Amino acid sequence: MACILHIETATPVCSVALSVDGVVLFERISLEGPSHAALLGVFVEEAIEFLNEKMYKPDAVALSGGPGSYTGLRIGTSMAKGLCMGWDVPLIAVETLRLMALQAIKRYNKADCLYCAMLDARRMEVYAAIYDASLAVIRDTKAEIVTPETYQSFTDCGTVCFFGSGVAKCRQLITTDNALFLDDIHPLATAMVTLAEQAFETKKFADPAYFEPYYLKEFMATTPKPLYGG
Repeated sequence: MACILHIETATPVCSVALSVDGVVLFERISLEGPSHAALLGVFVEEAIEFLNEKMYKPDAVALSGGPGSYTGLRIGTSMAKGLCMGWDVPLIAVETLRLMALQAIKRYNKADCLYCAMLDARRMEVYAAIYDASLAVIRDTKAEIVTPETYQSFTDCGTVCFFGSGVAKCRQLITTDNALFLDDIHPLATAMVTLAEQAFETKKFADPAYFEPYYLKEFMATTPKPLYGG
């Protein structure tokens, strides 16, 4: 029986969950925007209180490892590493787009369809990966500019289900009947359970000392403009 704490901070959504033997027993989630610095510690503290109350011993910490928000990933990674080292338990890194695809596959439930998970990467760019109904990778994760032709080679061959925060950039550009758009697919801690359990069983762990999130693009710091010119 594995007791796993799950942390998801790759997007403006902040969520934490606890699962025991694949069953979610505790969840906290905020959809109100990027407030990870304020909320994640509170959610984790509540999860630890639940662990102590039920007398469960954590066996691993699972983290949504990117791509996604640089700041969000840093906050989640720092928390996960600290917990792993404090509890002396392994770290499980779950691909963010993969856990989104798993949710979409469960919702749409069509075998003859491809699933394109995409996160907003600002301007007309997205982070996207394409999977089949068995969650096999059809096209690896890329940062790409969305145009009417970006996914044409896939939609020409059949139905492609698009979902995630990057979908808003695609609706007006991808007009083929073979494009299906799913709303309200977010990377969530509860959605990590299946993938984290599989990783735990096969001992597919990341090293807490050296793990770095999958940023995909380098963080670009900008210089604030003067308030009053000059």
